[in-house]
Amino acid sequence: MRRRLAVAALVWLPCSLAQPDEPFGLPLSGEAAEAFLREARVTDKKSLSVGITRSHRYSLTDGTRKARALWKTIDESKPGVTNFQGGGFVVDFSDSWKHEVASYELDKLVGTGLVPPTVERTFDHVTGSLQLWVEKAKTEADRKQERINPPDIEAWNRQMYGVRLLHQLTFNTDARNIRNVLFDPTFRVYAVDFSRAFAPYSDLRSEKELERFPRAALERLRTLDRALLFEKLGRWLNGRQIDTMLKRRDKILAIAERLVAEQGEEKVLY
Repeated sequence: MRRRLAVAALVWLPCSLAQPDEPFGLPLSGEAAEAFLREARVTDKKSLSVGITRSHRYSLTDGTRKARALWKTIDESKPGVTNFQGGGFVVDFSDSWKHEVASYELDKLVGTGLVPPTVERTFDHVTGSLQLWVEKAKTEADRKQERINPPDIEAWNRQMYGVRLLHQLTFNTDARNIRNVLFDPTFRVYAVDFSRAFAPYSDLRSEKELERFPRAALERLRTLDRALLFEKLGRWLNGRQIDTMLKRRDKILAIAERLVAEQGEEKVLY
């Protein structure tokens, strides 16, 4: 029997975890969110104590609307082998705000709809990524600790399979940090913190995590090519990162085709 992503023994909670009059999730989406992030002025700044990327939460307004956003400027790289605390290593380590913008643009291309709107922005001659803040969100770590069970397990699992797909495609070396998976009071899932993604590996991080796939995302994956990725992501990724991502894409498609042949479309695709 296929392993379930959400355990049935967890305590059920109502679908909404926020009061009706409290804003939650993303206040803006799509082009409206991107325009707001590029143009709004900062009214307040707060340094975040969590994480290691020295991020800040900005309060923004365009004169009419208000929203909060995550500001990240880290841009570090290290050639050779870098060992991680707690185990694991990566060659040619990179931790960059550029990957945050690239992950959002890639998310749009693939259609997984998981990464909050993110743009490149410059404040006081410093350039970084500005990502719309998910209001009233909890993390996957919170969910496990508080024993929260999504009311629609299938809908939840489908979103989590999308997260896994995106992590494998981007070779996110921070994918095991479940605090980087958020959900709002409607149990919509968001994937954040891709600053350590796009490691230049041709192989996938973990093939066993790819069990089911959204049909639409697979079709969009098939349309990706080098020219399109350079057009959309080349400002933030180099040629090696794009080339290795395409090789990972090919392996993802091959795994999906093999699983469909073995188990049938109804058990693999949704």
